[in-house]
Amino acid sequence: MAHFPALLPSLPVVTRPRHLALFAVLATAALPSTADARAAGYDGIWNVTFATSRGNCSSGYSVPFTVAGSRVSSAGGGRVSGTVKRSGAVAVQVSIGASHASGGGRLAGVNGAGSWRGIISGDQCSGTWQATRS
Repeated sequence: MAHFPALLPSLPVVTRPRHLALFAVLATAALPSTADARAAGYDGIWNVTFATSRGNCSSGYSVPFTVAGSRVSSAGGGRVSGTVKRSGAVAVQVSIGASHASGGGRLAGVNGAGSWRGIISGDQCSGTWQATRS
């Protein structure tokens, strides 16, 4: 302990307590928050309908997703994870058993649209999706 006060002047400016606090405030302000996506108004349950344009996968099935802040998750069945940005850009990964798919697109108001691709019941498929907030 006797050597600690002697070392303090030799530490870089950033490690001093006053500068650390300022650095922490600036770093926090630079990071996007979940409130950013929430402010854009995407929170809620979205019913997503999938259409297949390539492959032997069923078309026209719907899956409910939940958006809370900047996170997308399942509203029933399967594992869903993803993010939505303040601009409405969305990226999602879905898996149910051995089937898995990923997609991206955009939400705007109460509607959304984009594309997806994955392996569904062993078949490689791709297509489009449309979403409506309920």
